[in-house]
Amino acid sequence: MGMVADLLRDVQLPKMVPIAQRFDRTHIEKEAIPALVREQLSRPEIACSFKPGMEVAITVGSRGIANIALITKSIADTLKSFGVTPFVVPAMGSHGGATAEGQRGVIEAYGVTEDYIGCEIRSSMETVQIGQTANGRPVRIDKFASEADGIIVCGRVKPHTGYRGPYESGIMKMMAIGLGKQYGAEIIHADGFGHFKEYIPLYGNAILDNAKVICGLALLENAYDQTRQIVSLTPQEIRDKEPELLMRAKSYMPRILFDDCDVLVVDRMGKNISGDGMDPNISGRFPTPYADGGINAQRVAVLALTEESHGNACGIGLADCTTRRLFEQMELEQTYPNAITNTVVGEMKIPMIMENDRLAVQVALKSCNEIDRARPRIIHIHTTLEMERIEISEGMLEEAAANPDIEILGEAAPFPFDENGNLF
Repeated sequence: MGMVADLLRDVQLPKMVPIAQRFDRTHIEKEAIPALVREQLSRPEIACSFKPGMEVAITVGSRGIANIALITKSIADTLKSFGVTPFVVPAMGSHGGATAEGQRGVIEAYGVTEDYIGCEIRSSMETVQIGQTANGRPVRIDKFASEADGIIVCGRVKPHTGYRGPYESGIMKMMAIGLGKQYGAEIIHADGFGHFKEYIPLYGNAILDNAKVICGLALLENAYDQTRQIVSLTPQEIRDKEPELLMRAKSYMPRILFDDCDVLVVDRMGKNISGDGMDPNISGRFPTPYADGGINAQRVAVLALTEESHGNACGIGLADCTTRRLFEQMELEQTYPNAITNTVVGEMKIPMIMENDRLAVQVALKSCNEIDRARPRIIHIHTTLEMERIEISEGMLEEAAANPDIEILGEAAPFPFDENGNLF
């Protein structure tokens, strides 16, 4: 036994209890999505922009959005029924290793393949200048999108993880940073997240003024990572209505139904889950001082990286401890481009590395200060996308029983570590 394991040997972990958190389940059934997409794109004020023979670019971003492959295919099918030739452009700043091949790979991993969606994917990091912002800054967008006869900006609207403003993650940001590619991401991040509230609409509006944006297709999700709303927006409606959609999206979000805990244990983090690996709006760990929310956890332990993240461990620095397994999953060439582009280097710092899951949880608990060690407050989640079924330590049962939105599902039991000290 090594020195670290010896120091942690006497740290007793509490028994854990499975619970269910209840949120509003309103959502769109998968089979209803194609017709709804067609209905939204058939609004007269939008459909009038489609002319037979046109080529129209459809944006697809880097996040793990519910039903994104089906939604993209439904857009493409609708356009083809209008006599329009659709194609897809990956719209993400520096993700996918900031390469055309990497960005194509990201969306293909979500099922957005040419065979499935029935149209071409044109991936490039090349951008062209289309105009200037209101204060004279150059504005560039994806070369292929700039050459199209029209652009449909499809993206999820939700709270951002690094700042607060009327436009956060959504259509405006997809245009400003996603269509701007590495160039746009770098320009907007250069002055830090403190300026995003100003810069996102500044560049987004310039793109609406100078590019052939036909419409936005805003996607909102419920607390269970299901599609709740699909809303088409004219260019003017993007300006006027996206802030309202953002407020709706915030009200739909899941959360941990406790204000605080000593230790938050997260099984997996990844770029497909959040731009920060773990959604700070859930974990309470934000990469900048310009946003807040989520649970107040004294320590956060993260145990592994999702396969879909392709080695991108952006956000690992928001944890206090991790495992050798996750450390060995990291690909620095995939991880560091984000920090180089967005200038938030703290997200990439390596936390304490433990040999297995048990030691990671133990060191997180041992390093807490001023807690009730006889009744520690530990919350265990799979990912920050999965908030329905989680586990809490026995010391939190009384609080859980008093909450009508929580159901206690079973008896208390020890963490099910295997012979190697891992949970999975």
